[in-house]
Amino acid sequence: MITKDMIIGEVITEHPELVRTFFANGMMCIGCPASQGESIGEAAQVHGLDADQLVNALNEALGALS
Repeated sequence: MITKDMIIGEVITEHPELVRTFFANGMMCIGCPASQGESIGEAAQVHGLDADQLVNALNEALGALS
């Protein structure tokens, strides 16, 4: 289960298939250095996105892959 406290880089390393979900939800900075140490919640706040909506989308995508 993905949470907004998880580090983006770690999530992508473990689940590279979620890159598309990040992109589809407005999180385009997956490759930037900050993503290696920034949580999903922190990044969402910086980019003016709804962290809960992003996490829900990530978990839905992860569930669909199972």
